[in-house]
Amino acid sequence: MDTLLDAGSLSKLRWRCRRGLLENDLFIERFFAIHEQSLTVRQAGALEVLMDLADNDLLDLLLARREPEGELARDDVLEVLAQLRQRPQR
Repeated sequence: MDTLLDAGSLSKLRWRCRRGLLENDLFIERFFAIHEQSLTVRQAGALEVLMDLADNDLLDLLLARREPEGELARDDVLEVLAQLRQRPQR
């Protein structure tokens, strides 16, 4: 079982996830609204990898215009990307 992210690390991660494109911020805010209470250290690491991308590259992944390749095609990154792409329940 993965270790849950502590409050301090979660706060730092939220700050790290601030983006220059509003569209990316909307995906990320929805992700935190749904998953922040159950976010694990492993998932946080995968989210950090995604945050290293340029804004337009990240948006292409979030909108499924393209899929992760190479080093991004890791299980943990794919899991977090799927969570980021989740649409809210109605």
